[in-house]
Amino acid sequence: MAADWTQVEFGARMADMQEVDYRNTLAIAALIELLVDKGMIQPAELLRKSHDLDRDATEQAVAGGG
Repeated sequence: MAADWTQVEFGARMADMQEVDYRNTLAIAALIELLVDKGMIQPAELLRKSHDLDRDATEQAVAGGG
């Protein structure tokens, strides 16, 4: 019986995390659009920076830095 409740609690936590993830993604998208609309960044700059950060994170993970 306790295992059943554990699964229910796990499912509820996953749903909560998905909601938080959606809201965070929405906020980030809104910020990006505002920055582009105001001319503060260019889409190409954002894409380049995203690639740079992804590359750096991958290199650190491969090197064992996390």
